[in-house]
Amino acid sequence: MKRILRYLRGTASHGLHITRSSSFALHGFTDADWAGSIEDRKSTGGYLVFFGQTPISWKSSKQRTVARSSTEAEYKALADGTAEVIWLQYLLTDLQIPTASAPIIWCDNLGATYLSANPVFHARTKHIEIDYHFVRDRVAKKEIQIRFISSRDQLADVFTKPLPASSFTAFRFKLRVAPPPSA
Repeated sequence: MKRILRYLRGTASHGLHITRSSSFALHGFTDADWAGSIEDRKSTGGYLVFFGQTPISWKSSKQRTVARSSTEAEYKALADGTAEVIWLQYLLTDLQIPTASAPIIWCDNLGATYLSANPVFHARTKHIEIDYHFVRDRVAKKEIQIRFISSRDQLADVFTKPLPASSFTAFRFKLRVAPPPSA
């Protein structure tokens, strides 16, 4: 509790910096820690969605069910991030804001990345809830793209697990959270 209070006191002036961007592209990051909760072994999943260079949506929450593998936990987080990106696409369309291309969602788990595009894995993944397979459907319709990203570049890590201070600070900078610029 003391650490949290010290952090809050030291960062009270920090805020999210929104800047004009020439890009109207949506892109997201999804991540999960596998069985991170000591009490019930449920995973924490999270996502972060950017519009251009500005983060506009993010979430971190404990998953509803226990994942039997890290791929399952990551796939559940990927499904949540996909649902958010699809909803934001509809919102932008309603606001008549054009999006450049199919959004890219970055995932640091190769198994989850392959599952999103390869139905051959289906027999081995029947234990994953059916509602998460809509990711594969959206990829097949070319409404989203799923790409692999190295764990060291995974911005959603900041929402799902404790990080070393140097990584946390670097991610906070990439998320555009900083004190106001000096006048």
